[in-house]
Amino acid sequence: MEFIFELQSSSNISYQRSSTTTSPDRYIDPKCLDFREALSFLNEGTKVDSAYYVPLLQKCIDTYSASEAQIIHTHIIKTGAHEDTYLMTFLLNVYSKCGVMDYAHGVFDKLSVKNVVTRTALIAGYVRNSQPELAIEVFNELLEAGAYPTNYTLAAVLSACSSLYNIKMGKQIHGYIIKYQLESDISIGNSICSLYSKCNCFDYAVKSFGRIPEKNVISWTTMISACGDNGEAQKGLDIFVEMLSENCEPNEFTVTSILSLCCVLQALEFGKQVHSMSIKLGCLSNPPVKNSIMYLYLRSGKTDEAQKMFNAMETVSLVTWNSMIAGYAQMTDIEKDVVTAQHTGTEALNIFLKLSRSSMKPDFFTFSSILTVCSSLVASTQGEQIHAQAIKTGFLSDIVVGSALVNMYNKCGDIEGATKAFVEMPTRTVISWTSMITGYAQHGRPQQALQLFEDMTLAGERPNKITFVGVFSACSHAGLVDEAMRYFKMMKKQYKIKPVMEHFACLIDMFVRLGRLQDAFDFIKKMNFEPNEFIWSILIAGCRSHGNLELGFYAAEHLLELKPKDSETYVLLLNMYLSAARWKDVSKVRRMMKDEKLGKLKDWSSISMKDKVRSFKPDDRSDTHSPEMYALLNDLLDKAKNLGYVSQKSLEMADEEEKGKTFSSVVHHSEKLAVAYGLLKVPSGASIRVLKSISMCRDCHNLIKHISALTGREIIIRDSKRLHQFNNGHCSCGDFGSLL
Repeated sequence: MEFIFELQSSSNISYQRSSTTTSPDRYIDPKCLDFREALSFLNEGTKVDSAYYVPLLQKCIDTYSASEAQIIHTHIIKTGAHEDTYLMTFLLNVYSKCGVMDYAHGVFDKLSVKNVVTRTALIAGYVRNSQPELAIEVFNELLEAGAYPTNYTLAAVLSACSSLYNIKMGKQIHGYIIKYQLESDISIGNSICSLYSKCNCFDYAVKSFGRIPEKNVISWTTMISACGDNGEAQKGLDIFVEMLSENCEPNEFTVTSILSLCCVLQALEFGKQVHSMSIKLGCLSNPPVKNSIMYLYLRSGKTDEAQKMFNAMETVSLVTWNSMIAGYAQMTDIEKDVVTAQHTGTEALNIFLKLSRSSMKPDFFTFSSILTVCSSLVASTQGEQIHAQAIKTGFLSDIVVGSALVNMYNKCGDIEGATKAFVEMPTRTVISWTSMITGYAQHGRPQQALQLFEDMTLAGERPNKITFVGVFSACSHAGLVDEAMRYFKMMKKQYKIKPVMEHFACLIDMFVRLGRLQDAFDFIKKMNFEPNEFIWSILIAGCRSHGNLELGFYAAEHLLELKPKDSETYVLLLNMYLSAARWKDVSKVRRMMKDEKLGKLKDWSSISMKDKVRSFKPDDRSDTHSPEMYALLNDLLDKAKNLGYVSQKSLEMADEEEKGKTFSSVVHHSEKLAVAYGLLKVPSGASIRVLKSISMCRDCHNLIKHISALTGREIIIRDSKRLHQFNNGHCSCGDFGSLL
């Protein structure tokens, strides 16, 4: 039996029978039979023409049924049809598309003839099933056998190189392609573009894209995705517009890619136009497209539109649930306003609750997203419940979920819980190690952080630049200057990591804590880039605390040159200038705030208990328990004064209508009210956890230290700058919070 066939890039095989083939005495067209009837016909042991098997095998691909393919495979062997190379290549392709590459390789091994088509089918199968290393092995065997790769072979092996980020081999294959003038082939051009994109060679990807003579929708989509992968979102939108001008119609993959770029750029109006286009193209019913549109609306703060689309769905897939939860999680994480963050975070928790009560079960992506919400809200109770659910559903062993748990406990101020979650992880990545090191540093346990770093390197895990931020933070907390300088040298020499702004900030913070202000300024001179607002703010706070106003004013001048956008930064400057009676500078700062359209600080604090969140603003009396709260707070104030606490006034900017006002009361700042509420409502012995929108002032920091000693309660406050864990009159920040 002879066939003429060609292997396509998608590994589908088109064929036509030759005219020399003879039909058996009893030929039944399988298309006329139900699939089960056709299988029964085979089970009767009837000998059939080889062409009979092809539509049945195609049905196995359509139904993703390897078991039924095995039944047909058995019959093929019984009838001797396994000598037909074309048929066995098709069967190999079926097994690969059903995800059973062991069976596919078994078919390949028993082929009497192994040509470029059969090898290409096996290579494509390994690439499709995320086994690129084996695809490369088969490709090398093809070359050793003296065969010449086809366009489809080269496209498949380039995809394998992309998966392995093997740019060296990819360039070698590219050279072969150029030598034999195959670069104009669309599938090869697309694969080259994808290779360079994934290997962070964006300029080469752009050039490769430009050399494709007749671009198809895959070419344009590949380039748009490349822009997203390489931080060139705006260029991706420009290429999409160019694609439309070339009259190339987008598909659902193009639409999802461009919507992803709209999310990055917060380009809501552009995204709305893509939404309208998806309706015209008829791809809005495609779940990934709909999920991408919902996610864009959530990221842009248009929760009503996203919720409307979500509620209109007749059937909701797990991916859609995850998109909604992840969208709200992102909003919660980036939202600066505490009240809005609480609202979006609570909505994410509610959606997660609905998902848990539905017929579907959360997966690792769901748990990762919702744990991020708990981290943002300092909602440890909900986090513990989700931890228990992860154990119950078997996702605790997942690396992503384990790392999210460590991060959640750290941000909620539960270092013991974080340690337990870390120890229980069966496999650890650099992310989980780094999260735990940073957690120890933030909780005032520098020695444990540094010891864990040593354990990490002994375990053979290579630290990254974020790991060293945690290491330098630990050295800063402990005042370990020599150790910090040793690690700084190690980072540059041994690990070839270039210092970034965060590294210098930690080291400057260390010198400031020790009162070595001149050393801090000298260290700035060693930086190969200009200090940012955060570094100058650290120096100003330190100079003010240690009484070196001359250096403080010098740092302030540099800070003002950056024209900061953060109200807290200006208040820090105002406090320093007002305390020194430098009225011209006070007027200058107020004028700059007005020019930047920055008003007074929005001081909000919130506390989570069970499924409820209570928020407070300064002097808040809206709660029914306000009389009890204020009575308790006043009683604690009196007791704290007996222990040496002295109330301080806050120097703040006055509004236009309050020009005569310079000092403001700090007695009823929002975190004090939240702590008082927690003392009344949180069960005895449990930690009180508060989330605050701005940095704690000196007075609040000092008072809450005394309150922790008076009540014997652990009080955890996460403000806009750091975590404060108050225990028995001490704070994990080493009292650096009192510098602000």
